[in-house]
Amino acid sequence: MGMPRSIAIASLSAMLMLHGCANARPSSNAPPLSLEREIALPNVKGRIDHLAFDVPHRRLFIAEIANGTVDSLDLTNGQRQRIKGLAEPQGIAYLPSLDQLVVACGGDGTVRFYEARRLVPLGLIKLGEDADNVRITPGGQIAVGYGSGAIALIDAANRTIIRQIALPVHPEGFQIDDAAQRLYVNLPNARSIAVVDLVAGSIVARWRVPHRLNFPMAVVPQQGVIAIASRLPAYLTWFDATHGSILQDLPGCGDADDLFHDPKRQRWYMSCGSGKVTIFGKGGPTMTQIGSVSTASGARTSLFSPELDRLIVAAPAGWLSANAKVLIFKPNN
Repeated sequence: MGMPRSIAIASLSAMLMLHGCANARPSSNAPPLSLEREIALPNVKGRIDHLAFDVPHRRLFIAEIANGTVDSLDLTNGQRQRIKGLAEPQGIAYLPSLDQLVVACGGDGTVRFYEARRLVPLGLIKLGEDADNVRITPGGQIAVGYGSGAIALIDAANRTIIRQIALPVHPEGFQIDDAAQRLYVNLPNARSIAVVDLVAGSIVARWRVPHRLNFPMAVVPQQGVIAIASRLPAYLTWFDATHGSILQDLPGCGDADDLFHDPKRQRWYMSCGSGKVTIFGKGGPTMTQIGSVSTASGARTSLFSPELDRLIVAAPAGWLSANAKVLIFKPNN
């Protein structure tokens, strides 16, 4: 059994030296994010894909696609456990209700389940080629994008496929609005966003996007806003979640692969393989780019935890660094 959630968060907050501030915007001499801590990841070669976080137990799960491994990193003491021999682990998610880890492997098309504490395998589903992004619905189902165009909904407890939703091309970043029973899916090969009715299991709308290679996506259902990051050219675009109209479109950093909303500060964090995180925030009634921080070449994978109030970026090994590493950034209020 792990420690209670409230105690765990307080413990990690103390360890990371959290500080509260009253100002909504960063001061003129402080960047929006400050690097607080680095954790080395020895024996991790090549590209790193997605991240997942277990808040109560302070475990960061890292899908090391080129290495064929998944690491469980304890942020309190830096200790690691590892799953080896995976075929291109890409999507990853943590199931708090079951204390399980879900890993989608693009190389063999499997979705694999593990006991999160010891990384003991619990079973797998043979889904289909290029099993990729994984999301957990508020109702506890697992959504996995795969193949030439589909998303599978999986029962987490029984590890069985409930429904398969057909799409015109391979899905990349997607998000779920549980209240509206909608699924929003980036379709870069079709230069569009698909809007899926989860009750009917079918596409109800397709929205054209203004730029190419739209990979990451973030959704704020309470505000009725969807944001996507495109790579060609590098832009961040906000959409009205009901009608698909474009609200704003701003330049960002290159080779974006993750995008997160910070609800406390009403900011957006766009992490990019060009070696930057670009930060957007309110500039009067509209959004504006309020700054950027350097990371590392190829560091396009990130995760923002509102519970910890931290942005975590995974940086692969490179010519400037012999080891891959995890960078932990603290927002400046």
